[in-house]
Amino acid sequence: MPPSKRTEYAYGHGFFLQRLLLFTALAAGVTAVLAFQFSARAEWVAGFAVVFAVFIVVWGISPLLTTHWLTTTRLILRQGWYFRAVIPMREILELRKYDGDAPLGLRASLGRGRLYATGSKVGLLSVKIRTPRRFWAVLGAIADEIVFDVESPSAFLEAFGGRRSSLAPVQPERTDPYLRD
Repeated sequence: MPPSKRTEYAYGHGFFLQRLLLFTALAAGVTAVLAFQFSARAEWVAGFAVVFAVFIVVWGISPLLTTHWLTTTRLILRQGWYFRAVIPMREILELRKYDGDAPLGLRASLGRGRLYATGSKVGLLSVKIRTPRRFWAVLGAIADEIVFDVESPSAFLEAFGGRRSSLAPVQPERTDPYLRD
């Protein structure tokens, strides 16, 4: 039986739950201070509440709703609605377990050309790509390595190996050398 076209892999959510609670408490506190302490106009309080709500949904809730995808021809790394990296299999030089320390969240290490898209410090994987890419979610940083986490790294590596070995070799003389989904 052939593998499904897309397999989803969850990543750690502890960091995002903690951040969601912190953002919510901060927004409630600031809104309460504006409303009661400074007797701000209702329109201003409502405006701040809407801005805080959008911020909480995008950076607090959306990471809890997304997963990384492994398709037949691409690796799609996501972190909420604000970060998505689509990496074709032909661009991947190496995918391995990452042994170093990684910061939580979405960060770029400018000197090393490394991007961190992590929600946990366990289950870390590193993907090296052939051509460095610019990632606008981290202010246009350029990276050729992405460190990310998955809840089951051994299952992910096994599935990746299976997908990678099932690809036919690319023939550059063909009319469409890119393997598509």
